[in-house]
Amino acid sequence: MPTRTSLSLPEDVKERYGECVKEKLRLLQEFLLADTQDQLKILEDKLKSSELSTEVYTSEVKAVLKKALGVVKEDEGVEQNGHSNSFSENGSHKDDGEQEGAMDTREEGDAMKSPSAPKGRGGRRSKADSEPKKSPASTRVTRNSGKQPTILSMFSRVPKRKSDELNGDVTNGDAEVKPEEDITEEVHEEKRLKTEAVDPDTENTTNGTNKPVSAAKTPPPKCPDCRQYLDDSDLKFFQGDPDDALDEPEMLTDERLSIFDANEDGFESYEDLPQHKITNFSVYDKRGHLCPFDSGLIEKNVELYFSCAVKPIYDDNPCMDGGVPAKKLGPINAWWITGFDGGEKALIGFTTAFADYILMDPSEEYSPIFALMQEKIYMSKIVVEFLQKNQDATYEDLLNKIETTVPPAGLNFNRFTEDTLLRHAQFVVEQMESYDEAGDSDEQPIIITPCMRDLIKLAGVTLGKRQAIRHPTKIEKDSKGPTKATTTKLVYQIFDTFFSDQIDQNNKDGGGVKRHRCGVCEVCQAPDCGKCPACKDMIKFGGSGRSKQACQKRRCPNLAVKEAEDDENMDEEEVLPLKETKKISQAKKKKQTKNKISWVGEPIKTDGRKAYYMKVRVENEVVEVGDCVSVSPADPSHPLYLARIMALWEDGEKMFHAHWFCRGTDTVLGESSDPLELFLVDECEDMQLSFVHGKVNVLYKAPTENWFMEGGMDDDIKVIEGDGESFFYQLLYDGECARFESPPKVTPSEDRKYKFCASCVRNREREAQELPNVYEPLEDEESDSKVFYGLATLKGEQHRVGDSVYLPPEAFNFAEKLASPVKRSHRKDDVDEDLYPEYYRKSSDYIKGSNLDAPKPFRIGRIKEIFCNKRSDGKPDRMDPKLRLYKFYRPENTHKGPKGAYHSDINQLYWSDEEVTVNMAEVLGRCQVEYAEDLVESVQDYSSRGPDRFYFLEAYNAKTKSFEDPPNHARSAVHKGKGKGKGKGNSLIYNFEVSWKLVQNEFLLAVLSPLLCWILYISQTTGISETNWAIEMWDPAAQAFRLNNPGTTVFTEDCNVLLKLVMSGEKTNSLGQKLPQKGDVEMLCGGPPCQGFSGMNRFNSRTYSTFKNSLVVSYLSYCDYYRPKFFLLENVRNFVSFKRSMVLKLTLRCLVCMGYQCTFGVLQAGQYGVAQTRRRAIILAAAPGEKLPRFPEPLHVFAPRACSLSVVVDEKRYVSNVTRGNGGIYRTITVRDTMSDLPEIRNGAAYLEISYNGEPQSWFQRHIRGSQYQPILRDHICKDMSALVAARMRHIPLAPGSDWRDLTNIEVRLRDGTTSKKLRYTHSDKKNGRSGTGALRGVCSCAEGKPCDPADRQFNTLIPWCLPHTGNRHNHWAGLYGRLEWDGFFSTTVTNPEPMGKQGRVLHPEQHRVVSVRECARSQGFPDTYRFFGNILDKHRQVGNAVPPPLSKAIGLEVKKCVQEKMRENATEEEREKCAKIS
Repeated sequence: MPTRTSLSLPEDVKERYGECVKEKLRLLQEFLLADTQDQLKILEDKLKSSELSTEVYTSEVKAVLKKALGVVKEDEGVEQNGHSNSFSENGSHKDDGEQEGAMDTREEGDAMKSPSAPKGRGGRRSKADSEPKKSPASTRVTRNSGKQPTILSMFSRVPKRKSDELNGDVTNGDAEVKPEEDITEEVHEEKRLKTEAVDPDTENTTNGTNKPVSAAKTPPPKCPDCRQYLDDSDLKFFQGDPDDALDEPEMLTDERLSIFDANEDGFESYEDLPQHKITNFSVYDKRGHLCPFDSGLIEKNVELYFSCAVKPIYDDNPCMDGGVPAKKLGPINAWWITGFDGGEKALIGFTTAFADYILMDPSEEYSPIFALMQEKIYMSKIVVEFLQKNQDATYEDLLNKIETTVPPAGLNFNRFTEDTLLRHAQFVVEQMESYDEAGDSDEQPIIITPCMRDLIKLAGVTLGKRQAIRHPTKIEKDSKGPTKATTTKLVYQIFDTFFSDQIDQNNKDGGGVKRHRCGVCEVCQAPDCGKCPACKDMIKFGGSGRSKQACQKRRCPNLAVKEAEDDENMDEEEVLPLKETKKISQAKKKKQTKNKISWVGEPIKTDGRKAYYMKVRVENEVVEVGDCVSVSPADPSHPLYLARIMALWEDGEKMFHAHWFCRGTDTVLGESSDPLELFLVDECEDMQLSFVHGKVNVLYKAPTENWFMEGGMDDDIKVIEGDGESFFYQLLYDGECARFESPPKVTPSEDRKYKFCASCVRNREREAQELPNVYEPLEDEESDSKVFYGLATLKGEQHRVGDSVYLPPEAFNFAEKLASPVKRSHRKDDVDEDLYPEYYRKSSDYIKGSNLDAPKPFRIGRIKEIFCNKRSDGKPDRMDPKLRLYKFYRPENTHKGPKGAYHSDINQLYWSDEEVTVNMAEVLGRCQVEYAEDLVESVQDYSSRGPDRFYFLEAYNAKTKSFEDPPNHARSAVHKGKGKGKGKGNSLIYNFEVSWKLVQNEFLLAVLSPLLCWILYISQTTGISETNWAIEMWDPAAQAFRLNNPGTTVFTEDCNVLLKLVMSGEKTNSLGQKLPQKGDVEMLCGGPPCQGFSGMNRFNSRTYSTFKNSLVVSYLSYCDYYRPKFFLLENVRNFVSFKRSMVLKLTLRCLVCMGYQCTFGVLQAGQYGVAQTRRRAIILAAAPGEKLPRFPEPLHVFAPRACSLSVVVDEKRYVSNVTRGNGGIYRTITVRDTMSDLPEIRNGAAYLEISYNGEPQSWFQRHIRGSQYQPILRDHICKDMSALVAARMRHIPLAPGSDWRDLTNIEVRLRDGTTSKKLRYTHSDKKNGRSGTGALRGVCSCAEGKPCDPADRQFNTLIPWCLPHTGNRHNHWAGLYGRLEWDGFFSTTVTNPEPMGKQGRVLHPEQHRVVSVRECARSQGFPDTYRFFGNILDKHRQVGNAVPPPLSKAIGLEVKKCVQEKMRENATEEEREKCAKIS
C-alpha cells in the first residue's frame, strides 16, 4: 500500500518531527525486544550519518514497529487508527464512524506536541508561600514561549488555519507520519500481546490446571505524567489553541485586561498578583492529555498547563466575547477554592507564577472532567452542612440525604448516587479535615462521626493529606448547636456533680491517658505551627506548658478516628479478661482490731453451745442486734466494709452474723454513684467480733407518701451529710443481673428476733426452688421398684400428671430419623478466576444471616407418671424424681420435614404414643397443650392469649409415616384441669381500668423507637393500656403515628420546649393541644439517641456541655417530673458499653436517685418472632410499691452468633434474668416465612397499593396479614437504584451466600445507554499474591505496601473498585451486595437499604432489587395493616428506627404480669375466692 510520506513538507517541520519521533522512541526503548531495539539503533545511526532522509527514516521506523507488533495485513483502517482490529487511539473498540473521528482527533492532538527538551522538576510554590522569584518563572516561560502548538478547532469564531509552522500541522490529511502517541500505544500493545502468548505445550500440562504465573499479567501502561491509562477510552487530547492565542506574559499586558501593571515590582508580594477570570479553558499535561487538576498531580510537581480565554476580573459573562485567547498558561503552581459564589457553585482558581485565575466555564472537551470537580465540591458542601446538624447520622442516613438532593441548575450532572460519594470520598474527607481544623480545640471533629468513619473505611480514604487544598471550602459553621435540654434540678445536679469531679480528676492526672499519634500521616509529620493557642502555651514557644495540648494544625485524624472506633465498637466478646463473679462476702479480706469486747447483759437464749445476746460493748460503744458496724479491710486503701448485725453469740469465741451492704462503687453504678448511698445485698456471713472497727449509722430512705407528685421539686440531691459514719440505703441490689429493687418487707417473729436474717431466708428459698421435689404419693399405684406421686415442683412451678412440659432438645429423639441439614460448602472449585477475580476472597463457608447453626426448639412432652426409684433400703430416692412422658412431634419432626413446618402453625403439634423417661431436673418449664376439638374458642383466640400455648389435631405414627386421629387417652387427659393456671385467672385484670398514658422522646434520627413499637404493642396487644400522648418532632413519623393511632394527641415539636411549658404551669401548647400534667402519666416509653457523645473519653467543658444537652438527659427529666409507674428506655446495644458504660451508669444513677427500682439488659429481637438479628439495650424501671418487670424469656431459637447478650461493665459480666439462654419454645422465623407470599416487583417499583395475588403460605404470613381479609397490599415499593447499581444487582447470582465477590469482571451495557468498565488489576497484592492464572490482584499501590495513589482509583466498574481496595483489612467486605437467604434471616434492618451499607445483605433472594418497604416492615414484625407516611426513604426510615413490635409485646406482657401480681397481693379474700372459682 502506498505510503503518505511522498508529500512535500516544510523543512523545519520535517526536522522537528524527526526530533519528536526520536524523543518518543527513547522513552519506549525499555518496552521493546532486544532485536527491535537494535534495528532502531541502526536506523538512528544511518539518519545521523545522512545515509537516510527523514522521510525514509520515519518510514523504516514504522515498518520495524509494525513487524514487532506482528501486523501482517495493512489496510486503510490500520493506517488511520494506528492499531489493528479497529482500535481507536486509546485502545477502545469502535465502529467505522467512530474510527474516522478518532483519526481526526489524533492527528490534531499529536500534531500539537512540543519538541522542547525535558524540564527540571523544581518544587511548586503554593499561593501562600510564593515569593518574588522572577528568574525561574521567566526562564520557564521563555523556554516554552514560541513553541506552544495550536489547533483552532475549539474556537468557532476564529477561521481555521490550513497550516501552522510552529506546530507542524499537516493540513491535507495525507501525511505519512503516524502520531507518536499511537506509536507508544502500539509498542505497549506489542509488549502485552507477546507476554500473553502461551506455549501450546505448557498450556496443556498439569491436567488442565491454570498456567503458572508469568509476565502475561503485567499492568496496562500509564502516562508517566498524568497517570492515566493509555488504552483508556476516556483519555482525550487537547485540541490545540487558536491562531491568535497569546503566551501568558504577553496576554497579561493586553489592554483588554486593563488591570495589569507593567511595573515588575508588582510581583513582589502575594497580594499583588493580578486576578483574572478564564472561560472556555482546558487543562492538560505536557503530552497533551486532558487531565483533572485535583487528583494530586500538582502536589507531585507534575507540570499542568491550561489554555483559555482570559477576561477581566469584573466580567461575569462566561462567553468568549471580550476575552483574550491564551495558550499554555502555567505550569499551575496551586489550585484553590474560594467558597461558594452566593449560590450553589464554588469559585475555583489557579495560581501560576504570574497571576491568579478564577475559573468560569470549561471548554466542551474539558467539560466532563470539570463536571466531576464541581460535583465533588458541591458534594463536600452537602456533607459538611448535613453532618453539622446530624452528627449521629449513619452512612445510610448520609446516602439518604445525598440521593434526595437535587443538584443545582447549571452544573453538568443531574443526580447524586452512592457511587458519586465513593468516587469523591477522598476529597470530601479532606474537606472535613480542613473544616475540623478551623474549629476549637475542644470541639467535636466531624471526621469521627459514625457516618464519616464508615465512609473512610469503605472508600479506603487516606487521612492527614492536607496540602491538596490550598484554601478550604468556606462553609459557615452551624452556630446554633444542640437544643438546650430542659432538665429537672435532680437530673441537673447529678450530671453537674459527676462531670465536675471527673474534670477535676482529669486535670490532676495531667489530662488522662497519654494518646499516641499514628506518626505516619502528613499531619503528624508536620512541624508545630507556633501560632495556634496550643502552640503559644508550649514552653518552646515561650508559654507555660500547662495545657499540654497538641498543635491544632497537627491533630492526628487517624488517632481521632481510632479512638472513636475503639470506644463505640466495643463488643462483649472482645473485652479484657473478666473477673470471676463472686459473692461480695467471699471477696472480703478483713483484719482484726484490738478493740476491747464485752457482753452487755445476760444471754437471752441458749441453743446448744451457743449463747445468744442482744448487746455487746466494742471499746466504748454499745452495739445491739440490728445496729450497723464497719469492718476493717485487710487492704488499708480499701474503704471500710459495712454490715448490719443480725445475731450476737458466744461459742468459744465472741461472734456475730453480718448482713452486708455494698457501696455504690461495687455495683454497676461505679464511679457515678453517691458515696454515701449503700445497697442491701443478699450476702451474709458469721465472723468474730474482733473484726468490728466501730459503729456506723445507716438510714433507710423510704419513699414518701406523696412521691408521685414530688417530681422535679428536689432542691438538693443530698440525703444526709457525710461525716464518715453516716450512710443511707433505699434499694436491694442483685449483683448478677444488676437489678435494683425495693427491699422485701420481712417481719421476724418475736421468738426469732435475736437471730433472724432475711438474707439467709431468701437464699434458702432460692436454693430449695432449684431442687426438684415430689408430693402426694399415690399408694394404689406403688410398685416394687418405684413410688408414684401426683405432684412435682421445680423452680417454683408445680407439675401434675397430665401437664405438659418443656425439655432440652437433647432430652429425647424421635423414631422418625430425619437427615440433619448438611453444612455444605457454597464455594466452587472450578471458577474462572479471570472472569470472577474476587471469588478467591470467599474462603469461609460461614454466611451471615444463615440459620444452619440455629438450635432446635424445646422438646415437649405430656406427663404420664411422676415417680422415684426405690433405694436399696426400700425408701424412694426423692432427690432424683423421674417423669414418664408422651412425646409430642412438631411438624418438622415428621417425615414432612421443614416444608411441613413452613405451612403449619408455629404452635401446632402432633400426638404420639411414643414414651420416654427423663429426669425431673431436666424440665425447663411448663406449657399448655390442648386438643383443638375440645377448645371452647377458636384456635386463633386460644393461641393469642399468650405464649406457651400449643394444640394438636392429629396423632403421628412414625412407623407408617401417617397421621391419625388421636387416641382417647390423649383427648381425655386435657380435661383434668389440674395445674393449668396460665390464662385462666385473668378475669380480675380484664376489669381493671388502668389509664396508661405514654410520653416518649424525639430526635430527628431516632424517631420511631417508641412510636411504632412500644405504643402499638404495649397498648394494643396487652389490652391493659391506652395511649394518650406522644411526641415526635419528625413530621413523617408523626403523621404515620396519627394514621395508626387516631385517638392520640401527637406533639410535633421539641420535647424540651414541651417540658419547659409544663414545668412553668402551662396547660396547652402554642397549637392549643392539651399537655399532660403531673400525675397523669403512668407509663413512659422512649428511645433517646446518644447524640454527640463521640470523643467523650476525655472530660472537658465541651464534653459536659454536649452531654447535659443530650436527649438522654431530657428524657430522664421527663421521668423525674412525671414520676410514672413504669419507665422504659430503648437504645442500640452499644448504649450499655458506650463511653466505657458511662452513659448507662449515669442513666441508672438518675433513676436510683429518683427512687426507682431499675435494671438493664440486652435482648435479641430474633428470639421473639422476627426474621432479623437486632440486639437492643433495654432499661426498665418501676416506681416504689410496684413490681420491677423481668426481661421476657426467649420464644424462638435463633443463630447463636447473634445471641451474645451479656454485658461487660468495668470488667464484670452481667446477665439478664433470662434462664433459657439460647433456647426457645418455637422454631426460628426465616426470610421465607416472612415474605415468600409477596408478589414479584422490579427495581424502583412505586405503586403504593397492589394486590396480594395469592394466599398466605406460612404461620407468620397469616399472622402478619391479620384475621380480617385484606385484599390490598400497601407499601410494597422499593428504591430505584442507579443504572450501575442495578447492573451489579442483576449480576449477583441467586445462590445462598452470594455477594459482590461473585460479580463478573466484564463490561455491560447500562440501562441509561452507557457502558460500564472492566476493573483493572494493576498491582501485586502482598497478602493474596496472584491468581492461579498469574493475574494481579491489587487495584491500588497500597496492596504492595506503598501509600495510596489517587491515580489508581477507578470508577463505573461492575466490581466496585473500593471493595477490593480495602477488602483485606475489612473481612473482604463479606455481605455487601449480598442476597438474603430464603432459610436465613435479615441483618439489622436499617433506615436506608443500601447494597454497600452496614446492613449489606439487602438484595431479594430471587429478584434483582433491594428489599421493599413492606418486606423490611415484615422483618420488623409490623402487621400489613400498619400505615407509613411520606416518600419511600421516609418510610424506610420509619421502619428502620423502630423496635420490632413482637419484642415490644414480649416486654409489655412482662409489665402486665407485674400489674397482675400486685393486684393479686392487694386483692381482698373475697376477690381471691372469686378468682379461684373462675380459674
